[in-house]
Amino acid sequence: MSRLSFSFYINDSQNQSKINQMKNQVVVTGDAAGNVIVTSKNNPEYGFIRVEQSRMLVDDRGWARKKTVSSLIPGKVEDLKGFEWSAGEMVSGKVVVNESLKPFNDQEPDRDLKIAGETGVICTFEGQPIYRKTVFSFETNAADTFVKHDNVDEIRAGQKAHASTLQVEGEDSFN
Repeated sequence: MSRLSFSFYINDSQNQSKINQMKNQVVVTGDAAGNVIVTSKNNPEYGFIRVEQSRMLVDDRGWARKKTVSSLIPGKVEDLKGFEWSAGEMVSGKVVVNESLKPFNDQEPDRDLKIAGETGVICTFEGQPIYRKTVFSFETNAADTFVKHDNVDEIRAGQKAHASTLQVEGEDSFN
């Protein structure tokens, strides 16, 4: 006579709810004094609040990575004060990654170029530069938009050059 065994998974909805709640939150950052609103140097009437979120992403090679993504929330200082957020506060929302072949800012298109790590190499698709911008959304299900780069050989050469630069810098510190 054969014996059957059963495994049961007890779904602790309270714990699952806490995990989902943490996944759907961003952290409000602040300076050393705890100020969350950074005032514009050009016009003190305007400023921004920075938020960040730790997320699981899958890179171009299919590898899972935990990455911290951040976004600035610009606005008039008086309007930003209306959030009444403090440094370290958890806020429901998501940092959304948007990539495009069109610049997000026509006056300063280079501002949002997608750069491959510390190589300085601009990611491209069919010869066109990829632009990347992050935005904060209260919509926790907001979707990211990615453009897969195709200049792999150029990026690898940049990574190799960057790695050799680091090695030389490290050797120089011992001389």
